[in-house]
Amino acid sequence: MTDALNADPPREPPPVHAPAAVPRETLRAALELYLDVHAHPELSGAEARTAERFAARLEGDGAAVTRGIGGHGVVGVLRNGPGPTLLLRAELDALPIEERTGLAYASTVPGTMHACGHDLHLASAAGAFALLARSADTWSGTVLVVGQPAEETLQGAGAMLADGLYERFGTPDTVLAQHTAPLPAGILAHGRGPMMAASAALDVVVHGYGGHAGTPQLTVDPVVTAAATVMRLQTVVSRETAPADQVVLTVGSLRAGRRGNVIPDDAELSITVRAATDQALERAVAAAERIVRAECAASGCPKDPDVTLVSRSPALLPDPAVTATVRAAHEREFGPHRVARWPGSMATEDFPRFAVDGVRTAYWMLGTASPSQWRAARSGGRPVPPNHSAEFAPDVRTALPAGIAAMATAARHLFKETR
Repeated sequence: MTDALNADPPREPPPVHAPAAVPRETLRAALELYLDVHAHPELSGAEARTAERFAARLEGDGAAVTRGIGGHGVVGVLRNGPGPTLLLRAELDALPIEERTGLAYASTVPGTMHACGHDLHLASAAGAFALLARSADTWSGTVLVVGQPAEETLQGAGAMLADGLYERFGTPDTVLAQHTAPLPAGILAHGRGPMMAASAALDVVVHGYGGHAGTPQLTVDPVVTAAATVMRLQTVVSRETAPADQVVLTVGSLRAGRRGNVIPDDAELSITVRAATDQALERAVAAAERIVRAECAASGCPKDPDVTLVSRSPALLPDPAVTATVRAAHEREFGPHRVARWPGSMATEDFPRFAVDGVRTAYWMLGTASPSQWRAARSGGRPVPPNHSAEFAPDVRTALPAGIAAMATAARHLFKETR
């Protein structure tokens, strides 16, 4: 999400004040959850401990909690009279990254880290729920709080919906979410148009015919075919995409063979395609598959490649009217100087899956960079460690109260708006 440095906050971080809506006891409980979850990250589909910690926090603040929705998904419900239903969504899963932050509460799980801020999202959602539960005389309606599994694989939102999320707990009028970004801690950013890209992930197996490295003429080398495929795939963006369209294609993994003197039978590629629109994504994915198949045919592969669509997610387009309402509420709560413009990002999310059957969504970015990190980055020094970096380390003292207040403020104003 390094695109965030093109957003419009000032060179110097604005003065930060803790929003008045976050009492010390609420912040302390949310911080304890954050530190615990950060130190004990779990990968997509394996979020059992994280889910239980989140569920217990919600129960402690009065939610009726159901576990095991669409995997390890958690749903907390608080019904408070007639009115709209709002869903606050956060994610449970971490990433397969070895943490290099040096934090006292760094990950204790080798090779696994909360490098995308999902721990901060969870703590913020739990804190916002606590605030709403303790001020139930100021709003009327139903709050659903969702801890979603498997966001990093773009499968968790769909799995929860398929498991009856809306049928079992009620279809929300609006779904709210926020996401960490390398902006100054305490800054919020709203966007117009796509907030994040549409994406597709493809796994490809190129089938060759292996043999001895000294007799390549007796083989069909899948490594050469895979390498040619990687190079030709670059033309999907450079020669098949209009300059006005935003498309990114990445071959993130190429695996083949084990020894230099053995030509293997197969080669495997993992490909991601991202685009600012669903239409551009469709064209790019079709072009990528055509190139994979054509390169295999050109190499005389003994059989067609296996091309598997692993995941797909649409572009993230929050509802414009809800976005305007939430942004105005954030400006009143935080001050206009702390609400910036988000230019969009080629990162991707499965949050758009929640926007079905007329459900509206609001989504904003939550800054995490400390003042010293931000000043250095804006002065030409070291960039702020972005999401998915092994050095990603939110300035939790500022970012967490902002995340709690941002979510609670948005919910309160939407309850009032739809009374």
